[in-house]
Amino acid sequence: MNLAAFDLNLLKVLDALLIEGSTTRAAARVGLSQPAVSAALGRLRVALDDPLFVRDGTALRPTDFASSLREPIRAHLSGLEQTLAGAGPFDPADCDASFRISGSDYFSVMLLPMLMQRLGSTAPKVKLSFVDLIHPGNLHEMGRMDVDIALPCIHDIPANIVAEPMFWSAWQIVSRTGHPRLARAGIGDGGNIPIDLYCDMDHVVFSSEGLHSSYEDQVLSTLGRSRRVALAVGSFRDLYETVAGSDLLAVLPGTLARAVADRFGLALHPMPFPMEPALLWVAWNRWQTDEPAHRWLRGEIANLLRHLNDVDQPLPASIGLGGTTAKAAE
Repeated sequence: MNLAAFDLNLLKVLDALLIEGSTTRAAARVGLSQPAVSAALGRLRVALDDPLFVRDGTALRPTDFASSLREPIRAHLSGLEQTLAGAGPFDPADCDASFRISGSDYFSVMLLPMLMQRLGSTAPKVKLSFVDLIHPGNLHEMGRMDVDIALPCIHDIPANIVAEPMFWSAWQIVSRTGHPRLARAGIGDGGNIPIDLYCDMDHVVFSSEGLHSSYEDQVLSTLGRSRRVALAVGSFRDLYETVAGSDLLAVLPGTLARAVADRFGLALHPMPFPMEPALLWVAWNRWQTDEPAHRWLRGEIANLLRHLNDVDQPLPASIGLGGTTAKAAE
């Protein structure tokens, strides 16, 4: 392809189409009309000798070739934006960027209040949107979903994502204070629930997919045990509010359980069997690694999350940072 004859403005259109999967939404993103974006797509198809997108219902699905361009184009555009913005030091007080953060509602309790307090004093022009947890399988699609930072709780990070481990969180059982069956067994707040009793009681689980099983059930199966899951809910708040008003048991990250116990009248109990702690990450798109505002926000989030670690074991290495966490913590 003759680059001298190629209109580089078309790359912004292609980038928007790869993110939005729609000429209408891409047009809004780049400030053009929908016919202008459609015309630009036609020029791109000729210049790159590829259809780039095929119609899939109301959406545009990228071809393999177009998908392969997503990261390089975003990285080059991001680098160009940083160059044009100047090489001066980043000042959060002058930053008016908007960011979309994705995570479970664990972080609406354990992160957002402190983060907004911090931003209010250091970066008052920054705007955040907090959206529902990205399913682990969708971490591959962070760029397309327009998510800047994800806060997943998984052990396998996709290769196209950069991620830094933040903290381990042990698990705890929660019940309502004065639970009648536990009271009859002489088990109060902080008391051990025997595994036979634990398995004989009804449970509520957190599942973003509505599944009536979770990691605890996998562990129980290795012990030749099972339990009855009566309810699956899509948020941690639904889980602990249900426990507070019923005779169901639930398992929560210990950090969250301790934070909400007094407010919702919950009793806390240790797990009756060993269970690997939860590992929480900060994850982002590779091309955003060196963006000054993004790097600064990652550092603020990291500083607020690391103190939540309640397990005495080393964190794994970062993914995509050459084995070091330095950049994300700057």
